[in-house]
Amino acid sequence: MRGATTALALTLALVLPAGVAAQETQGGPDADGAPRIGYVDPGRVSDEAPQADAARARLQEEFAPRDEDILAMQDQLRALEDRLAEQRLSLDQDAQQELQREIVTRRREIQRQQEAFREDFNMRRNEALGDLQRRILRVVGEFAEEQGYDLVVSDGVVYASDAVNITDRIIERLQRQYEDRQGDDG
Repeated sequence: MRGATTALALTLALVLPAGVAAQETQGGPDADGAPRIGYVDPGRVSDEAPQADAARARLQEEFAPRDEDILAMQDQLRALEDRLAEQRLSLDQDAQQELQREIVTRRREIQRQQEAFREDFNMRRNEALGDLQRRILRVVGEFAEEQGYDLVVSDGVVYASDAVNITDRIIERLQRQYEDRQGDDG
């Protein structure tokens, strides 16, 4: 634990002076040769990028019919369970057993459908998230090159002042790209 603390302190001692110098410059290394550093909050970009909303809407549209089918199956199962409860005394033993078997069969089918739904949804969500993350990384890289950044960091940052936080600018660029794409599609 002590070694990790020492390593963290050394890393901060090396990085913080460069970060402070980067706050003072706007176009690459300053006269002292300090690198220009930016920070991006990847969670916020993923939450606020319009591409994320579009991906969620596509997933909803793709999986809504299956979800509705499962809900309908659950309604049918409840109807069978209600019928068994209401008619338990009036049904003969064979009819009761047949109804109970039907309930068990439908319950298993619903569980299979739900499991398949979850697996398929998670797989598609992960694909969409991967696509979004690749797009964000590409936009951050392009932005950094165009604006003369030497280093852009994200996860694991303890503090980033507004002077180095470029998250809003990345979100704005993603918004423009999304709007441009919508204009091309329309």
